[in-house]
Amino acid sequence: MSLKIRPASECHYDQLSLGEVMLRLDPGEGRVRTARQFTAWEGGGEYNTSRGLRKCFNLKTAVCTAFVDNEVGHLVEDFIMQGGVATDFIKWREDDGIGRTVRNGLNFTERGFGIRGAVGVPDRGNTAASQLKPGDFDWDHIFGKLGVRWFHTGGIFAALSESTAAITIEAVKAANKYGTVVSYDLNYRPSLWKTIGGLKKAQEVNREIAKYVDVMIGNEEDFTASLGFEVKGAEDLKHIETDAFKAMIETAVKEFPNFKVAATTLRHVHTATVNDWSAILWHEGKFFESRKYPRLEILDRVGGGDSFASGLQFGFLSKNDPQAAVEYGAAHGAFASTTPGDTSMATQKEIEKLMKGGGARVVR
Repeated sequence: MSLKIRPASECHYDQLSLGEVMLRLDPGEGRVRTARQFTAWEGGGEYNTSRGLRKCFNLKTAVCTAFVDNEVGHLVEDFIMQGGVATDFIKWREDDGIGRTVRNGLNFTERGFGIRGAVGVPDRGNTAASQLKPGDFDWDHIFGKLGVRWFHTGGIFAALSESTAAITIEAVKAANKYGTVVSYDLNYRPSLWKTIGGLKKAQEVNREIAKYVDVMIGNEEDFTASLGFEVKGAEDLKHIETDAFKAMIETAVKEFPNFKVAATTLRHVHTATVNDWSAILWHEGKFFESRKYPRLEILDRVGGGDSFASGLQFGFLSKNDPQAAVEYGAAHGAFASTTPGDTSMATQKEIEKLMKGGGARVVR
């Protein structure tokens, strides 16, 4: 059981993502509303996978995005460069001086603690990335001449505007044309869709994108909202997350036989800082479940799902094995939740130790 993946020898990039990268401003242990200082990071649902694959797993990755050509834009670019992700496909937009016509995205994010949940306050209206449109990237050059083994994008970027929905469809079609594996994280966010057509538009766009997706990532709620699937009697299922996901996938693959893999994290939230954590993956009619991480202590949950997605991608790119993919994904997502920021600070050795049941004894 495996995916058809282009060999590394004929591709310039192991993985490429398409999405917005924002400047994350983090008040640490405090709250946004009372903060007097912030730690700056970069982050974006799609980009986070590229950074994880580069920094943790040492694969060659790049991101397609856009920034305003000003100091904030170049600050985010500098973060990307520090993460080792190639910046060849960044589009730069002229600064109008005050951000009236185009700007860079900001994301104020509280980590949460105990009974206080994490809070995200994105400030991303009219950003450079949200104005990306079909024709902005030469996909034939990227996927055809240069070569990319794996392409990843998601429902957050597709929801930023009508033009980002259109360029996402353009990109997945082009990736398909050249035999690049396409993964897509549904990541349904009602607030993003409400001004461009709401739930109806979300399903229209995501169902069109889904026709070209090989690896679909999302929980049963994402599948229900983004693709319009429902599981009758789901409320009566004994193990709601696992069984509802299985039932949802069995329904989804009948309509989208192009899905070769579907996967999700499984989380039971005790508090903002204690979650049960694991993952499940479907491939060619079989389900694969990861090692369970009960009562995982979380420092910063933001980006945990993206680290799951990048670990999953590494499992397929390096071993082309579904059990390895779900194990790498679950372990990488769990580990990333123990460090601050959207992106992973893990090493491959640490992830593989965790996969084998390694504990938290001091390393000297």
